[in-house]
Amino acid sequence: MRGRVVKVADGDTITVLDAAKTQHKIRLNAIDAPEKHQAFGEASRKHLAALVAGKDVRVEYAKRDKYGRILGVVFVDGRDVNLEMLRAGYAWHYKRFDNNPTYAQAEKDAREKMLGLWRDQNPEAPWDFRMRKK
Repeated sequence: MRGRVVKVADGDTITVLDAAKTQHKIRLNAIDAPEKHQAFGEASRKHLAALVAGKDVRVEYAKRDKYGRILGVVFVDGRDVNLEMLRAGYAWHYKRFDNNPTYAQAEKDAREKMLGLWRDQNPEAPWDFRMRKK
């Protein structure tokens, strides 16, 4: 699917407007970014916005999540945005649902370089944050 990014909700969710003027909510597959009210949540959203806001993107996907969002890999100018979020240290590789070794290495490298959220002495994974908030 192709379209233009019209909204960046957080560090792993965007809205894409296709040529038919239909909006699609996209959840970046295989990564999990900090929640809005979590440490680095806004920084993660801003980083994703800098990569994709107002830009034409291509989304590769095979399925939707339980909320109806497309689970996809987003590309801008041929660059894997999901991977870029990991490289910059603004998301976790969601290993529970993905085994991409490139993504795993990107997270490891960002951790070692203390980039983005890895500057925090004790970063809390978004899935733990969500469970604690329930």
